[in-house]
Amino acid sequence: MTAINTRRYDIDWIRVIAIGLLLIYHIAIGFQPWGLFIGFIQSENSLSSIWTPMSMLNVWRIPLLFFVSGMGVFFAIRRRNWKALIKERTGRILIPYLFGTACIAPLHIIILQHYYGTKMTYIFNPGHLWFLGNIFVYVLLLSPLFFYLKKHENGKIGIAIKKVFQSPFGFIIIVLALIVEVLMVQPNPYELYAQTWHGFFLGLLAFLFGFCCVYSGKEFWIFILKWRWVLVLVAVGLYVVRYFEFQLNSPDYLMATETCFWVFSVFAFGYKYLNKPSGALSYLSQAAYPVYIIHMAFLYLGSSLIFPLAIPVTLQFVLVVAFTFVGCFGFYELAIRRLWFLRPLFGLKMKAKAE
Repeated sequence: MTAINTRRYDIDWIRVIAIGLLLIYHIAIGFQPWGLFIGFIQSENSLSSIWTPMSMLNVWRIPLLFFVSGMGVFFAIRRRNWKALIKERTGRILIPYLFGTACIAPLHIIILQHYYGTKMTYIFNPGHLWFLGNIFVYVLLLSPLFFYLKKHENGKIGIAIKKVFQSPFGFIIIVLALIVEVLMVQPNPYELYAQTWHGFFLGLLAFLFGFCCVYSGKEFWIFILKWRWVLVLVAVGLYVVRYFEFQLNSPDYLMATETCFWVFSVFAFGYKYLNKPSGALSYLSQAAYPVYIIHMAFLYLGSSLIFPLAIPVTLQFVLVVAFTFVGCFGFYELAIRRLWFLRPLFGLKMKAKAE
């Protein structure tokens, strides 16, 4: 596969940033008056003002990760056959998913039960790790197509995909596909991705289109780079309409359109400013995945310790953010990264001895 043969540091950065935003978003839910309703430990004092930026993130933070995951498969299959890809993705995705479902996600549920004085019960549930299960299914479903495109890069289908995604028609197709998905599935609400058919089909489309965007070559990225200001201005405009005209509940077809403009605004500006290596990226790109897996346990633990304190709600938010990030990265650095038997359970390559 000749398209985009150099490492794309911007895609690595976007993945890291998206996971960081995911942590902040989950922390912020605990400060909303409906946090407990969806299973989060909730502060008695709401911080409703942060819902404004949260609602902006809501329509694109998860789709962005699905796009990035599809792009990642493109790079993964350049030097792998289908057996090697399934083996690699089993180790990197399926094993952490199963381990997390059995041993990590139940932890924050137990912390929630203890905090509210309910019966402490072990619940086998993927929780926030539903995303990993989806990704592994997408790999299985789409690998035949991806390897066909790899083998027949200069065939009619491969050339057609490149031509389409090297032009504005590629972006239009993505927008229309996401609109069709919501019109058919009719999610309620649009932002409910976890363990829903909407989340599954939206993720499948984003995963497929993420692959196609990178497969099409450099021209696609030049196109979105050229139109980056239009992309972001339309995204902001759609959010403003959603906020003022529809009180954040605009029709699904508008939300799907807004999703696409935000996602490709991020890709365009990332391509311009983030496509460069750095020591921080090398560290964070490895740490981000284990941190994502364990963050809910530290978030719930921090919330259970900090929410009872008689301190201003803004300070509570700052302390929960600090506790979650320090706890996650501390556990990653002191345990996950250094203990060989933990590394594969969190998606890292096993090493002969601790680092």
